[in-house]
Amino acid sequence: MNLLARRMFELVEPIGVIPYSADEPNEAMFALGFTDYWDTYFAGRAAPLGLVPAEVVDALFYNFAPGEVARHIPGVWRTTTPGAAIAARRSGCVKALRRVLGDRVESPAFARAADLLTTAATSAPVEGRPMYAALRAIPVPDDAGARLFHAASLLREHRGDGHIAALMVEGVGGLEAHVLLALDTGLPAEGFGRLHHLPAAQLAAVVDGMRDRGLVGDDGWLSGRGRAVRQRVEALTDDLAARPYEALEPDELDELVAAAEPLAALLLAAQD
Repeated sequence: MNLLARRMFELVEPIGVIPYSADEPNEAMFALGFTDYWDTYFAGRAAPLGLVPAEVVDALFYNFAPGEVARHIPGVWRTTTPGAAIAARRSGCVKALRRVLGDRVESPAFARAADLLTTAATSAPVEGRPMYAALRAIPVPDDAGARLFHAASLLREHRGDGHIAALMVEGVGGLEAHVLLALDTGLPAEGFGRLHHLPAAQLAAVVDGMRDRGLVGDDGWLSGRGRAVRQRVEALTDDLAARPYEALEPDELDELVAAAEPLAALLLAAQD
């Protein structure tokens, strides 16, 4: 395991998931005219791609059931534009950061953390990283709070592109990835948030296919082979996520970790 990449993932992820863990981003998106959470998800995350068809979003997001993406893309663009969705999502996330972090957002240490994280987030090659490349095309904002969120989003999409590559190396499909994660954390597949809404027969077919390949045992939980696949996917994901941090000097990395640790702790506590 790449320990640096894993540690930075732990510190950056609480910032990157703000669109899904706080109310303010959803409220900002609803103000555009949306009434459905998943409309806000697809509009907010797919906006950097522009007006692409559902097939493209489905391929890049990777882990949605057949037909799920098409229920929202391109329909969301009848409600708003990609540019407006990007702006609303960003403003909502900055508002959430300010609520949770308070005066820290105005501190020199916060601005420094935003600068260091932005340096890392904008330094990696874009080849083979379509979601990262799309987000990289958006100008870096001037406001420190917006800059921190933008950098975390870039690093999240960079890691996500690598994660999909790791899954494909192991022959793990999108829905299968959710099953691997659920079973690895001790949850039955049907109880996992991204799977429980699927028709029982559809989910059973996914699990049966994994059982046929030896990833799931007869007891319905991960086999030794399934755990090994999951571990290899995570290890390769970490390896592929390390490149951005090579842009920082060792003392800058130490500074970034020290600044990000209290921010991540506060954001995680706010999620709870």
